[in-house]
Amino acid sequence: MRKSLRVAGIATACAVAGAALYGTGAATADNASARHTAEPQNIGVLVGEIDDYYGAYQDADGVWRSSPDSPYAKDLARIQAKAKKDIRKAAEHGGHSAKTGGHGKGKKPAIVLDVDDTSLLSFDYEKTTNYTYNSATWDAYVKAAKRPAVFGMPELVKYAKGKGVEVFFLTGLSESQREGAVTNLAKAGYDTKLDTKHVFTKNKTAPPAYLSDCATPAKWECTTVQFKEGTRKYIESTGYDIVGSFGDQVSDLAGGYADKTYKLPNPTYFVE
Repeated sequence: MRKSLRVAGIATACAVAGAALYGTGAATADNASARHTAEPQNIGVLVGEIDDYYGAYQDADGVWRSSPDSPYAKDLARIQAKAKKDIRKAAEHGGHSAKTGGHGKGKKPAIVLDVDDTSLLSFDYEKTTNYTYNSATWDAYVKAAKRPAVFGMPELVKYAKGKGVEVFFLTGLSESQREGAVTNLAKAGYDTKLDTKHVFTKNKTAPPAYLSDCATPAKWECTTVQFKEGTRKYIESTGYDIVGSFGDQVSDLAGGYADKTYKLPNPTYFVE
């Protein structure tokens, strides 16, 4: 995913933060004096705030890490605690279909997780590149398979599996990055099925038939929302009721085909 649709870097984060106030202040030919404006967040200040949020530090190897007692980790813990309660209730009641308003009879409950910064943390990449995406460096980073787990997520997966809930991963990473992602997920402690039936990547050269509305072998036109929505719809068509969908981007979660959604924090980039 990462990041063909990614809005580039920290400057965009600042611009987005200030756009609502800043965009109306320019002087025009019929308005000689500019109206009130508001300066966007200073980039240096914003980077410092992000560091504080993650509890950023470098380990002995120079790798940027997030502290387990950081505000970021605490926010994750609150979201995960709520999700576990919901998963337990859904498992006890056989799942619930938001589309039909009733219980998903005969359907096995499932959860779907995004990978980048939902399951695996890429904070070191963001810090090392100064929050600037480059397809070549990102590809090498993914294939190195050294990312740590996002705090608490392997435990949430273990909890869900203990309640009889199936676990799927749905990522915008390319098919060529599948091996790196799967290897990394296993190394990071995700003790669950990681085969092609449980890990869905973006295959632009041979897209699945269920994405035919926006993708063919000749041309990929799926947005992030269309890709993820279509894949969740397909998962449900195979006999599952998605009781929870987890992502760090709004675009990970939009489009339905999940009873509940859980937005994990990520202030470092934005994916449409």
